[in-house]
Amino acid sequence: MKEPIAEKFFNEEERQRIAQAVAEAEEGTSGEIATMVVARSDSYCEATSLAAVLTAAFVSLVLAIASHHVTIWSYLPITLLLYFPARHAICRLPRLQRPLISRRRMEECVRQRAVRAFYEKGLYRTRNETGILIFISLFEHKVWILGDRGIDARIPAEAWQKYARLLSAGIGEGRACEALCGVVAACGEELARHFPRQADDRDELPNEPLS
Repeated sequence: MKEPIAEKFFNEEERQRIAQAVAEAEEGTSGEIATMVVARSDSYCEATSLAAVLTAAFVSLVLAIASHHVTIWSYLPITLLLYFPARHAICRLPRLQRPLISRRRMEECVRQRAVRAFYEKGLYRTRNETGILIFISLFEHKVWILGDRGIDARIPAEAWQKYARLLSAGIGEGRACEALCGVVAACGEELARHFPRQADDRDELPNEPLS
């Protein structure tokens, strides 16, 4: 059984700090905050195939030049033979795909994966439609924050985009846990201004990072 991504990215102490930060952020609001970490938001099959073709073609060319036998009849078969080993290697080293994936494509994949996670993890079922998801996709180096309908009616998406940029920068600087806890606290303050805690509020979502 594979270890959840959140447990690989954050150690036990960090996960406890994040859970505590979520609990504290929710003390002043009826909003519900969830955090989630995934390895990647899409398989990007087209980038894998293109990278494998380019790698196989380059290696074939090098072999052909080295053997002083540069003809189309030797070059193409060698390229075809090397395609599948190259594809296997690229699947094991996914960072080789990144130069072949546009920024817009990655952003759209992260957005779609975050929306799917929002429903898969049941964030849409909070009593007052006040759940938000802080979604981290590691391969793309991107963060997406989205709120339920009750939140979107009062808080503009630009507010969450600002916090997403702060968290993304923190992760890039190697301060993932610290940055996430800070953004959780900021989101809690934002929610408290619009959705103050009610007497009958209860914790409806896990405080620990989801995977």
